Amino acid sequence: MRRYIFLCVLIFSFSLFAFAEEKDLLKIEASSSPKRLSRSQKGKIVLKISLEEGIFISPEPSFIIEFNPCEELIIPKSLSTDSGLEIDILEENGEDHLDLREAIEIPFTVRLMAKQGSHLLEGKIKYFACSKEEGWCLKYTSKFSAAFYIRQP
Repeated sequence: MRRYIFLCVLIFSFSLFAFAEEKDLLKIEASSSPKRLSRSQKGKIVLKISLEEGIFISPEPSFIIEFNPCEELIIPKSLSTDSGLEIDILEENGEDHLDLREAIEIPFTVRLMAKQGSHLLEGKIKYFACSKEEGWCLKYTSKFSAAFYIRQP
């Protein structure tokens, strides 16, 4: 009997994992503002986030934004709700969730030795997505990228 219960729990866990891999629960529109930059200029990465219907993002554990190394920009390697991201927490029906209606803006500076031309900043967001209706909470990662151009000095 224990083996049967263990097998059922294992199959259910794998099905949740497969569900998460198939669906993109978080849609991220990433952009650079401004799009065309000069060396030593300040700018910001703007992340507009939308969620699938019925999904919310839990504030615990942390919502983390990580950036791949980019030689052209001075930007934090990672930010989280624990260290620097100021995202409001809303409470609805006894559940806390992050208020992602407003875009997240992350400042950066273009390095003095940045190469001229088109570049791509890539990153990912790590978060816990939950569905109260379906009764699950799941650790998930969504990737994003933002293009920018560095002008001739």
